[in-house]
Amino acid sequence: YVKHQGKRYEVELDPTSTGETFKFQLYSLTGVEPDRQKILVKGGQLKDDTDLSTLGAKQGQTFMMMGTASSGTADLERPKEQMKFMEDMTEAEAAKAEGATPAGLQNLGNTCYMNSTLQTLRCVPELQDELQKYSSSSSGPDLSQYGLAGSSLDLTASLRDLYKQMSETQQGFPPLVFLNALRTAFPQFAQRSKTGHGYAQQDAEEAWSQIVSQLRQKLKVKDTPPKDPETSAQQAADVSFIDKYLAGRSESTLECDEIAAKEGGEEPIHGEDVFLKLDCHIDKETNHLRDGIMAGLEEKIEKKSSVLDRDAIYTKKSRIARLPKYLTVHFVRFFWKREAQKKAKIMRKVTFPKELDVVEFCTETLRKQLVPVRDKVREVRKDEEDVERARKRQKMAHKQEEDRQRELKAEGPADEKKLVKDKQADNKDGDAEMADAVYKTDAEYEAERAASILAAKKELFSLINPDLAKDEGSNKSGLYELRGLVTHQGASADSGHYTSYVKKQGAMDSQTGKRKEEDGKWWWFNDDKVSEVEAEKIETLSGGGESHSALILLYRAIDLPTAEEVTE
Repeated sequence: YVKHQGKRYEVELDPTSTGETFKFQLYSLTGVEPDRQKILVKGGQLKDDTDLSTLGAKQGQTFMMMGTASSGTADLERPKEQMKFMEDMTEAEAAKAEGATPAGLQNLGNTCYMNSTLQTLRCVPELQDELQKYSSSSSGPDLSQYGLAGSSLDLTASLRDLYKQMSETQQGFPPLVFLNALRTAFPQFAQRSKTGHGYAQQDAEEAWSQIVSQLRQKLKVKDTPPKDPETSAQQAADVSFIDKYLAGRSESTLECDEIAAKEGGEEPIHGEDVFLKLDCHIDKETNHLRDGIMAGLEEKIEKKSSVLDRDAIYTKKSRIARLPKYLTVHFVRFFWKREAQKKAKIMRKVTFPKELDVVEFCTETLRKQLVPVRDKVREVRKDEEDVERARKRQKMAHKQEEDRQRELKAEGPADEKKLVKDKQADNKDGDAEMADAVYKTDAEYEAERAASILAAKKELFSLINPDLAKDEGSNKSGLYELRGLVTHQGASADSGHYTSYVKKQGAMDSQTGKRKEEDGKWWWFNDDKVSEVEAEKIETLSGGGESHSALILLYRAIDLPTAEEVTE
């Protein structure tokens, strides 16, 4: 029997089952969820993984249960949304279902450079949201969304329509309208093959840069309005989507290398530049992405010196003053080989991280704003790892203790007496009842973890620099996670094959409106063929030969707590 809140329930106890099964039996009788039940047995509380045969329960024995249902025993209700099976869904509904494979893009004749670029850019959710709001600025109604005349002239409208059409299918889609818009806007992509058959292969990085530059001109969003209502009318102006989310700002110093120029009074020239990508320059000493980016932030320039009255070599040193939420990194793998009259490929292996720390590339002012947040993020992660390790150790120790008790009981009364004596000896040493007290249930651990995470989020949120907090499209920690990449296979930019990899997002939770935890896997887009790959595959894309090597990396700022999260 089980006694709960003054009532006595008759229960059939199966000695071959576990405590978890027993709790579900009681759930059906009392309505108290298993994780809210506390069942008192000899030696403490009944654990989920306890073997019921070890309890030594006798016929007619009564156990005490404590706990209440979260909201009482609810009556069965009709589901608010009617269940729909896959075979009853339209193609568009199936494409939006959880676990659906995203659409690929058909190769229309050496267009893999464009397909891989479009698939990687599509992993920016803010871009898709803003494109749906975009309306062509040409006179007259915008008919491009209906597939009518005019769509091929507006690259941004064509991209909007293409992404919408891709969201409604799981098949390989032919991007004909967008391809025509790209070739109309940039005739270089309409170049014919030297063999005379079809169109020539192109450089994916050039396609990326041209598409982004066109979006920078056309796609405008409202800037984040300031808190002060008196100035909001002036400052909440239209800004370029690209400038807000994908563009950074650097500060540079240009100084002559010759001492004579400095002694002659020539002052360094200070400047500011907007960048849409960071270049990773590759030479014989470049082994890691960090080496190439650092080399790209320092360059030699030949120009006339007003003091020396002749040409001289200058060094331009740049540091980042504003980090965008999405950071594009370009491996400069192609160079013009005069004797071959083509863009040859640098095959050298250059590794890149899944998480990129760019603090060292920033100005002193920005570093001071980023470092407290970055260091706190790492501290919180270490604390979470320590807690998880302690939890695993506790579960292992608990299991070992239960196994020991089970063995002694099985061997007879003499060993049971020994077990009691051992416990009494432990109690004299000041460890009274520790064996029972230290073991926590999974529910208790989760509650502690949730409280700890909330406290850490509040502390982390308080460290975010107020100026950076106002800049919605910026990175506030200096840490980025890899979300997508374009790869190239082959020996030159004008040949070979381009594909892309995009990290899978967690499924959307319809109840909370937030995404669930990610599984760490990636989508591989090989034109119209789309397949799922493990995270380890990404580590093989560092180059070192003609096989697939990363050409463009797209990083996203790591998630930080929002004001809403810390006030929940």
